[in-house]
Amino acid sequence: MPARRRLLAAAVTAAACLATQALTATAATATDEVVSRGVTIPAFYNPPTTLPAANGTIVRSEPLPLALSLPSLHGPLPGTATRLMYKSTDSNGKPVAVTGAYIEPTARWKGGGPRPLVALAPGTLGQGDQCAASMGLEHPLSFNGETVSVGYEDLSIYRLLAKGAAVVVTDYAGLGATDRLHTYVDRVDEAHAVLDAVRAARSLGGASVTTASPVGLFGYSQGGGATAAAAELQSSYAPDVTLAGTYAGAPPADLAEVTKAIDGSELAGALGWSLNGFLQSDPELRPIAEAHLNAAGKAALADLSTMCVGDALFGYGYAKSTKWTTDGRSISEILAATPELKTYLDGQRIGRLKPSGPVRLATGVSDNLVPHGQSRDLAVDWCRKGADVTYKPVVLPNVGSALLNHFAPLLTDQGDAIDWLTDRLSGERATSNCWSLPVQP
Repeated sequence: MPARRRLLAAAVTAAACLATQALTATAATATDEVVSRGVTIPAFYNPPTTLPAANGTIVRSEPLPLALSLPSLHGPLPGTATRLMYKSTDSNGKPVAVTGAYIEPTARWKGGGPRPLVALAPGTLGQGDQCAASMGLEHPLSFNGETVSVGYEDLSIYRLLAKGAAVVVTDYAGLGATDRLHTYVDRVDEAHAVLDAVRAARSLGGASVTTASPVGLFGYSQGGGATAAAAELQSSYAPDVTLAGTYAGAPPADLAEVTKAIDGSELAGALGWSLNGFLQSDPELRPIAEAHLNAAGKAALADLSTMCVGDALFGYGYAKSTKWTTDGRSISEILAATPELKTYLDGQRIGRLKPSGPVRLATGVSDNLVPHGQSRDLAVDWCRKGADVTYKPVVLPNVGSALLNHFAPLLTDQGDAIDWLTDRLSGERATSNCWSLPVQP
């Protein structure tokens, strides 16, 4: 199949289960109107100049209309949503405003104990503010000729709500909130955003969840990396948030390997989001980037900073980073050969800390976008540390598209992942299968 037809097929399929979105990197006042690729970002998403001291403190909240909602005798289905902005701390120890949403389910919790809370970390949405997951709940499908947005995480959110679990969704640092660029795949920023979302939900007036509610984490792809990192950092960053269970699907644990895999793929645009995020987290890397990127590379990074997944698929699908560099080397080659960049990536590695609580790690055996091997290595690393790991290889055929190889397990394994997590939230013990992995050095 020709490349353009494969790209179209991948994009159409992804649009059914994917999302597409965009961003602004400039700060805005509380009343400024921010427009990203023709979409007006509500003023709610403009952070104030001063944030509360305590992590997880709610800065502001407002009702969030769910686009997919049905009336029932006991209230709207699947529940009642609240848009949130809460305080977190970024990887540099600086305060940051993060947005998201809390959904109070109408369904009764049928498991044991009090109603649980699940913090959902979204998969890749892009670097556009208008594509934040909280906006996807209000506008599941948005297309204006400049950008297209599909709230694909709504499916897992609604399935969790149907179980009677309350759900809090984080938009991550800089995705939604208009004061900075989204620090895509920064493990510390994402972990903190997930854990502080739990704190925010538990303090929200009218929410049925409390500090006594069991807490679970749920995420796939970028979200799987975020929940994996959150499970690792929970004991040091949020000891008040006890985890009953964590689902980490297809986590990008080794960014060096992931960077190689996405280069030249349908989702090559994620290279730009990664580099933009690196430079947002560590501005001292900017001179290095400036020295290695040519005019085309710099233009691509600027363009991608306002793109969503769908935009990137059509705008940068199958792009090769060798066209973005001054000497024709790939981004991966430059990362490996530059000590400062190599050190930065090494600091993003997930798997060097023991996660708190039981973890279910699933990865498609044919996944060559977020490579199966590096995700499996994460399970091995955790098992060696004595973690309670349920490793699930999702066996699906290689269909010839890296994007579809990556996203197919998101759907085929989602039901089992939700069942596993609800069992943990009900108090059932997990059964580790570390014995099935080569955990000996």
